[in-house]
Amino acid sequence: MKDLYSKIKVEQTIAPVVGQNEAAPTAVEVDLAGCNSAVFLISTGVEGSTLDGSNYWTWKMEHADDDGTGVAGSYANVAAADVLGVTPSSGIVLTLDANAETPQITKIGYVGGKRFVKITPAETGTGPDLPQTVIVVKGDLADRPPIA
Repeated sequence: MKDLYSKIKVEQTIAPVVGQNEAAPTAVEVDLAGCNSAVFLISTGVEGSTLDGSNYWTWKMEHADDDGTGVAGSYANVAAADVLGVTPSSGIVLTLDANAETPQITKIGYVGGKRFVKITPAETGTGPDLPQTVIVVKGDLADRPPIA
């Protein structure tokens, strides 16, 4: 059967928003309990002003173990061995610093062994308004079909 629908769960971790004027969207913690694979999608639209070496956006990916109570412990930057499709630098998995780079979708496979993951967007400079969203696709679910 060619059924992907019952094998994945899709969650919006950052709702579509225009990040602007040094007001980056807030990261949302993703709990990977009950799944054995995950892909994060960072989607951006056309920038509202110039992106360059002084005015740019970054997305940092961090992960954490369960602290024993079902909540995340201390977060640490992901390393290259924890992700597929990108090479992180101090946890930064994506930098957009030129107008030609948008709009775009970046796909990041998470293969680390931690239960919790989050992606935090950050703006540097002034005024690089940028529509963006972050979505996680959880796969290899322990409970099939996924619970909505």
